[in-house]
Amino acid sequence: MHTMRQAIRWGDMDVLGHVNNTIYFRYMETGRIAFLEDLNGKFDAKGQGPVIVTAYCTFIKQLKYPGEIEVRTYAGAPGRSSFEVTHEISLVDGDGKAETVYAHGGGKVVWIDFQAEKSVALPERIRSQLPAVEA
Repeated sequence: MHTMRQAIRWGDMDVLGHVNNTIYFRYMETGRIAFLEDLNGKFDAKGQGPVIVTAYCTFIKQLKYPGEIEVRTYAGAPGRSSFEVTHEISLVDGDGKAETVYAHGGGKVVWIDFQAEKSVALPERIRSQLPAVEA
């Protein structure tokens, strides 16, 4: 699991006064990239790295400005060139706790050769840090 916190920005809200639904995908993206950079370091667009091929989100409660959120990112077991990630987005309360989930979602990450635009096997340095495949 990877955890990160960030502020809800005033510009994240829409005309209805809550965080716009598209911004939740940005929150998950920020968490996913931080998680992947912790695993791999910075990426070079001339080499190999991750792309996301599916994304989904379930909205449970409205987030509003001002506030701080916590994004928890979990990785699934690896396939040949891909693995699933899931995210929980929680509001940080006045005590600094982030127990109530406001949204959850995820997606599928595929490792590709950026120049060839084709999937490649997950590098061992990434695979070794993901949960084991269940039998």
